[in-house]
Amino acid sequence: MLRIQNKDEQLVVSNWIKENQYNLVRLLQEIVRIPSLCGEELAVQKRLHQELETMDLNPEMFYPNETELRKHEEFFETSSFKQYGYENRPNVGGLLKGSGGGRSICFSGHIDVVSPEPLDQWTMDPWSGGVHNGFVYGRGAGDMKAGVVAMIFAVKAIQATGITLRGDVQVETTIEEEDGGVGGVLFMRLVRPVTDAALIPEPSGLSISIGGAGVMYFRVTANGIPALAASAHVGVNAVLKMEKIIGAIDRLHRERQAKISYSYIEVDPNMEGKATAINIGTIQGGDWPSTVPGLCMIECRIGWPPGETCEEIMKQVEDAIMTEARKDDWLKDNPPVIQWFGWKARPHELEPNHRLVKLLMRRALAVSGQSPELIAFAGSLDTRFFLHHNIPALVYGPFAERIHSYDERASIESIVTTAQVYASMIIDWCGVS
Repeated sequence: MLRIQNKDEQLVVSNWIKENQYNLVRLLQEIVRIPSLCGEELAVQKRLHQELETMDLNPEMFYPNETELRKHEEFFETSSFKQYGYENRPNVGGLLKGSGGGRSICFSGHIDVVSPEPLDQWTMDPWSGGVHNGFVYGRGAGDMKAGVVAMIFAVKAIQATGITLRGDVQVETTIEEEDGGVGGVLFMRLVRPVTDAALIPEPSGLSISIGGAGVMYFRVTANGIPALAASAHVGVNAVLKMEKIIGAIDRLHRERQAKISYSYIEVDPNMEGKATAINIGTIQGGDWPSTVPGLCMIECRIGWPPGETCEEIMKQVEDAIMTEARKDDWLKDNPPVIQWFGWKARPHELEPNHRLVKLLMRRALAVSGQSPELIAFAGSLDTRFFLHHNIPALVYGPFAERIHSYDERASIESIVTTAQVYASMIIDWCGVS
């Protein structure tokens, strides 16, 4: 049974965070102003290392070891790894050491961001960290530097108010989440001490996410016979052959959506009936209007909720494509080539009745006055690396808008609330001496 600590301790840390809101916002502005595109994370990690040093958390830089990562079943080569490798791309980890006898927890937030392009759609500089009407604006303000700042200030509040914890609190800022998290949270699980729980401060809008989708990429290549366009009948148009394959993929997509549901994703009305999806993201075929294309290639993403394995998904996709190919005289004898590449992430879920879920719900209600919804993400999250290493993990974070779009912004009020919930939860989970 979790012991709820003295209410005065909860109130003291919440008040401290509220009183230091200005400094919280200032730190968020500062790290938003440091561009940290996936693959270019060093500068912001140096700044956060410095911040953890001032907090006496004895931070370290953890550079991903490619050799060790390749031994792990969840390793795949991310696009940023292919472009940059892992040199000059550290993760940062610090530790608030407890007195002993309490539960430990890890707060883990990524600091890599996606491109702000197209820049002409922004109404302000995406690296400005500007404040307007209660929001901090900028690329990465919501996803997820706001959550990173919230977790840091939760620990600051505990330190500043003289609370001595029994359990340890790990604080880490990681790379490459937008690209798969292999060099980030996966690597950190290989080198950091195991904790009793973990919390990821993704922008969940003050909801608790208990799960996330599996994600895989696949490539399909269809061959034809190139020919002069004026005598196209002597060739075989690979683009037209790919059209049949695309039709089969789309049918599979619609069939899966009709039969697969997952209530925690479909909490969002816009996601009703959309718990799984296949997206045809790229297509390449031909190189000249006057030539019959002899090759066509598509690249696709499939996402799905807990309940199916990667192997089951691969079989469904391959069966759908090859069944269609066998209906065509050309494709029957010249079958398309299917390749699985990049993302290979299993879905993840923490039992909704887990004690970590119940504690977070109680603390969120006590701080905010509102009971948080239980949700799941239709994308893959770093949470999976904790759960797949038998560490209970959840997502809880602030409210953000236009993530991965122009004028991305994070609500200051919700960041403060998030930090207060974190501090309150740490006290209860880790215990107080």
